[in-house]
Amino acid sequence: MQKFVRPNILALQPYISFRDTLSDGDYTLLDANENPFGTFNRYPDSTQKKLKQKLSEIKNVPSSQIALGNGSDELIDLIIKIFCEPKKDAIVVMNPSFAMYSFYATINENKIVTLDLDSNFQLQKDEFLNKTKDSKAKVLFLCSPNNPTGNSIDDLEFYIKNFNGIVVVDEAYIEFSNQKSIVEKLNEFENLIVLQTLSKARALAGLRIGMALSSEFIISLINKTKAPYNISEVNMRTALQELEKVDEYEKRLQEVLIQKNILKQAFENSSSIKKVYNSEANFFLVEVDNCEAFYEDLIQAKILCSKRFPAIPNALRINVGSAEENQKLIKILS
Repeated sequence: MQKFVRPNILALQPYISFRDTLSDGDYTLLDANENPFGTFNRYPDSTQKKLKQKLSEIKNVPSSQIALGNGSDELIDLIIKIFCEPKKDAIVVMNPSFAMYSFYATINENKIVTLDLDSNFQLQKDEFLNKTKDSKAKVLFLCSPNNPTGNSIDDLEFYIKNFNGIVVVDEAYIEFSNQKSIVEKLNEFENLIVLQTLSKARALAGLRIGMALSSEFIISLINKTKAPYNISEVNMRTALQELEKVDEYEKRLQEVLIQKNILKQAFENSSSIKKVYNSEANFFLVEVDNCEAFYEDLIQAKILCSKRFPAIPNALRINVGSAEENQKLIKILS
């Protein structure tokens, strides 16, 4: 794996908080120029030990194979910086897919190789092999279930095996899907990074906590490249409390799935909506006759959805809300 890493990153000396290397003890803390007064006067644990241990139990992955980011966005940015030389290397993305992969590559001055999805929003294997063969691409981003289309990508293992570089599978919506997580293949593929988040099914978007799951080597690169205190003490503490509420999490997840079925039926019965694409996430991509007018009508009704046109003709992305929110939308549709 070292051949894929930028030499300056391999040689990078990480910032280490000596305090976080010590075992728990009653130390007088005069090392970090902190204010001795206040509720949040101390820096958070830069290694995020407690939160990683809890996530390790949930994901059945060793904590040494988990890195945490200020949202998955920070992890995407770090992955590109670790593996891609500016003005030299490229990343590979699906089209349409999550925009932030290309966003951070552009900031880092990397080229972007685009793989257009077919009419079923699937990758075409021949095009993938042809476009990546001599592209100088170092990182392939696969979003599954994909945003904004909602479908899972078929045969992920084919792309992991046939890409000469790092493969990032973004599973932000995996809890809503019937598909198995590719996390179970981590020990089989040393070039695999799986991104997951607490923002979606865990309903903790305001905490901005994303996670990368990979080999110990790749995780060590992310940990030494990230900002030392990238997740606040308040956010870590709150996440730990919320992760203990297993029954509440499962109840909420089931409610979202129930409301998803109600919304799907309403969309299919609506004369305003021409097509409802299959979704394994907590949203639907829908096709309507006059997208701009449809969107403006929803705005007038104080309902926000996501414009996906003109990139996807006549398409809007609408996520599943609460029962009250969904009924408001269904009333407007009728």
